[in-house]
Amino acid sequence: MSALALSSEGLTRPAFEIRAEAPADVAAREALLDRAMGPGRKRKSSEAIRRGRLPAEGLAFSALDGSGALTGTVRLWNIGAGMREGAAVPALLLGPLAVDPRQHGGGLGSAMMREAIADAQKRGHGAIILVGDPEYYARFGFSAEKTGALFMPGPFERHRLLALELIPGWLDGVAGRITPTGRKIERRRVAA
Repeated sequence: MSALALSSEGLTRPAFEIRAEAPADVAAREALLDRAMGPGRKRKSSEAIRRGRLPAEGLAFSALDGSGALTGTVRLWNIGAGMREGAAVPALLLGPLAVDPRQHGGGLGSAMMREAIADAQKRGHGAIILVGDPEYYARFGFSAEKTGALFMPGPFERHRLLALELIPGWLDGVAGRITPTGRKIERRRVAA
């Protein structure tokens, strides 16, 4: 997905392009997350769920500006969204969503959210859960309506635990702890 902007020469150029995250994006993504989220970002409950895991298949996105610099990131992770009738309910955890502070207000965060939601729905996922600002995420359909009986591994603010059902009724009756279920990062052993 791309948005257009007018360059100083009067030519239109992409203001940003959203594409699948590439291995070359890792260093720039981590630097962006440090700038946008601050030094405490790795102590959050959501990070405990993501630690040691890979994002859900095909659901990690990078946004590049017209010069090719990484200006945004969003990733989704496989989770168990509590239990229903003795079985874990599969869902996705969204986050972190980060946009370079110099790009705030330009629609990049909203575009990345729409792209992530649409791709998750195309892949048949039932729901997306996140921890975030209710006022911001309500525009995408997220609410705390179905998260009251769910909890995170560690401290979190209850009113910020939000969900969006991609399949109506997916989260009906779920309760319990949100747990990681995604692919683990393979650690390669180095011979001594």
